[in-house]
Amino acid sequence: MSKKNILITGGAGYIGSHVLKQLGELDQYNLIVVDNLSNGHKENLLFGEFIEGDIGDSQVLDQIFKRKIDGILHFAGSIVVPESVEKPDLYYRNNTVNSLKLLEYAKKFEVEAFIFSSTAAVYGEKTTDRPVSEEDPTDPKNPYAASKLMTEQMIQDIAKVSSLRYVILRYFNVAGACPSGKIGQRGKNATHLMKVCAEAACGKRESVTIFGTDYPTKDGTGVRDYIHVVDLASAHVLALGHLLNGAESNLFNCGYSQGYSVKEVIQQMKKISSNDFLVNEGLRRAGDISKLTADSRLIREKLGWKAGFNKLSVIIKDAYNWEKRLNIDN
Repeated sequence: MSKKNILITGGAGYIGSHVLKQLGELDQYNLIVVDNLSNGHKENLLFGEFIEGDIGDSQVLDQIFKRKIDGILHFAGSIVVPESVEKPDLYYRNNTVNSLKLLEYAKKFEVEAFIFSSTAAVYGEKTTDRPVSEEDPTDPKNPYAASKLMTEQMIQDIAKVSSLRYVILRYFNVAGACPSGKIGQRGKNATHLMKVCAEAACGKRESVTIFGTDYPTKDGTGVRDYIHVVDLASAHVLALGHLLNGAESNLFNCGYSQGYSVKEVIQQMKKISSNDFLVNEGLRRAGDISKLTADSRLIREKLGWKAGFNKLSVIIKDAYNWEKRLNIDN
């Protein structure tokens, strides 16, 4: 039986490369990665065929779809919330318009499975302390979240009139790195808290800034549900197998149902690194919300997903060890 061809957009990026690694180690698929390397890195590509290009480019998509594509994992896009507020046109182009073009090709060439990298930011600000479920209403508070929610709707609508079946994964805060040390989060001008703290702990930046200390939370700083990137990658592997085995479309939260504040993350990074790096307090950033945690019961029930790295200390240790390794090896 011939292997199915799986396209991974943005597969040289942080999350895409971890999924690529897990799929490659299974040796069940022919993996094709397309990435324009605006945020991705060739060093992250441990498996598969690589095509450098943009999914908004018809010539690139024509080249890819000359062969039969059985499944698509769609990671490509822009992800920085404050930047989306400043440059909404960029986000609607990269995240929504380009996704529509990819979906048009998926429909035309009768792709069977489509897995989309979405975000918990589509839920917006919640007034309840309980974890957010997939049935909760959406209320995006910034162009990044809005662009992702628009893409979710396009996927659902196109699936109704085509052979496409989908799994939409709404990520909570992704962090950590592969414990093997082979891949992790690269790139300059990091904005994700865990990466920023790891850089400070390794002496790559002078300080960490807390953006907002007046949120209605236990210590005044934002609370997030941090999910280890390896656990998130395993959710994609399960989702792909789920769809290729003929299962129905679905939408899942990806998180641990456990929230940690900005201050808690900083304190844990200081403890693990034994580095009491400087911390500054600043104003809230545009588009940020106070608290968001995941109700992830559905993905456990439907896909049999199990968390293997759901301790803050484990996530931070892997993020810190990766950052130290970047100093030495890269």
